[in-house]
Amino acid sequence: RYTDIDENTRKLCEEVILNKSADGKHVERFLEFAENVRKPAPAASGEAGKPAAKDAWRNGTYTERLHHGLIHGIDKFIDGDVEEARADLKIPLHVIEGPLMQGMGIIGDLFGAGKMFLPQVIKSARVMKKAVAYLTPFMEEEKRAAAIEAGEDPDQPKYNGVVLMATVKGDVHDIGKNIVGVVLGCNNFKVIDMGVMVPCDKILELALKEKVDVIGLSGLITPSLDEMVYVAEQMKVRGMTTPLMIGGATTSKRHTAVKLATKYEHGIIHVLDASRSCTVVSALLSKEKQGYLDDITEEYDEIREEYYATLVDKKWKTLEQAQSKKPSLDWSKLPSKPKFIGNMCIKEHPIDEIIEYIDWTPFFQVYQLRGKYPNRDYPAIFKDERVGEEAKKLFAEAKEMLAWIVKEGLLKCTGVVGIHPANTVGDDIEVYTGEDRNTVKCKFMGLRQQLDIGESTYWCQSDFIAPKGVAPDYISAFACTGGIGCHEQRKKFEATGDIDKAILLEAVADRLAEAFAELIHLKIRTTLWGYAADEKLSLSDLLKVKYQGIRPAPGYPSQPDHREKQTMWDLLEINKLTENKLELTESYMMTPSASVSALVFAHPEAKYFSV
Repeated sequence: RYTDIDENTRKLCEEVILNKSADGKHVERFLEFAENVRKPAPAASGEAGKPAAKDAWRNGTYTERLHHGLIHGIDKFIDGDVEEARADLKIPLHVIEGPLMQGMGIIGDLFGAGKMFLPQVIKSARVMKKAVAYLTPFMEEEKRAAAIEAGEDPDQPKYNGVVLMATVKGDVHDIGKNIVGVVLGCNNFKVIDMGVMVPCDKILELALKEKVDVIGLSGLITPSLDEMVYVAEQMKVRGMTTPLMIGGATTSKRHTAVKLATKYEHGIIHVLDASRSCTVVSALLSKEKQGYLDDITEEYDEIREEYYATLVDKKWKTLEQAQSKKPSLDWSKLPSKPKFIGNMCIKEHPIDEIIEYIDWTPFFQVYQLRGKYPNRDYPAIFKDERVGEEAKKLFAEAKEMLAWIVKEGLLKCTGVVGIHPANTVGDDIEVYTGEDRNTVKCKFMGLRQQLDIGESTYWCQSDFIAPKGVAPDYISAFACTGGIGCHEQRKKFEATGDIDKAILLEAVADRLAEAFAELIHLKIRTTLWGYAADEKLSLSDLLKVKYQGIRPAPGYPSQPDHREKQTMWDLLEINKLTENKLELTESYMMTPSASVSALVFAHPEAKYFSV
């Protein structure tokens, strides 16, 4: 880390890198320094061979020790150091506003300058939380005394501002929001986290009650975008003037500019990732707020105009024209009849086997650890000069947590798989109750490509299932989770101030869910359906989708309507077979959040596409 380099060495390096110094002799100084490092002078008598004390930082003042513990994420001595500071400063609040906030300020500066990484910041926040937890009983005692004496509550920390955050109604994914909360907390902002699936009225009522400075909304699935629009509209109806931050995997600057910015005129800002949140909130609370919002408005106006300009140039096929250009698949390549037909619950599958199918690259992306090509993905990321070492540390922690999860049985991986007779009728897929195909059990609606880009073929998911009357075909579907037990364990971590472990747990649960999906799809291909019984692919080949068929998820590019999940849920009897441990919210978000679902198409010519 940059700040771990001593000041003299740092100065020498900077002079050479910038090729600039007061006397112009920086190269000579650096060469002399390098020679001294290569051949150090003999140590003074009695000191030769004496190793540097590992905990030499413990000899500093309590302020220096608190800063070191915060920056390096060391909580081993935090209670003692905080108590020493409290005994000296007399007032607990002064410990928070003094050495602790100074330390967090340093961390915020380092993170903003790219000299600390997100996993380190999260550990720093854990240490800070434990320090505040130690001081809380003392502050509560002072509050009561002050209330008795003056009838008021003066002993409150002086925050830079108050931010209310919530995952909108119908959405349960909040790992990104949790990370944003940590980053803001490290920069002395009070964060009120309302959790997940929070209705609009509750968000706005609490925002008004707490007189917050900024509201932050998060969401993962596309229905959440509509809910965010509704929140913005209601803020205008209530005459609010609080700026609104928007974030989450499904959000974008363009969507914010086109759909949201026109609904509310007091500031709606899209935040790309956690590292940008502090900059945005600071700007919204600064004296230059109006200038900042004017710049955002101008930028969003340009984005909106560019977007509408692209619509003018777009041409669309009528549905009939697109259907006339549907692909013609070779039905002689139709997969064999499945070895298993019906629904099956895979209850509490051994995690040891699932671990073998984990794709670790998205795990590092959660923590914003991104290597440069060719070291972007796992395991090459470990070779990256900038993030490699931190990625190694984080990976070791993840593996340690996985071992602990397996040993203690903390998370359960459960899924449901179904294979049923099916045929295409028009653009839709009919699923039948039996092989006679006389009774339709359910229907998956298809959306066909219609954007005219000069293609000879316009695709729909139903194209991968044989038309009714041509040949008997089948469709498979599954839903699985790696997050049963995650919520309960996360609450325990939060109660003890171990927010770094809470976030790591969620990230690991997400990886287990995705790995479980990979394993289930493999079992469908090789045993349950058995259309690729001889498949022998490495994990690398699996992740590159070199197997036969595809597994698109409802709500994603080839079928963006999340309501199709309900059809899948009913077909697979998921609530019944999992005893309601794997469910859908009112916006069709899967819960637990570490869950995956998909339709499985077996035809060798099936491919991914976007409507």
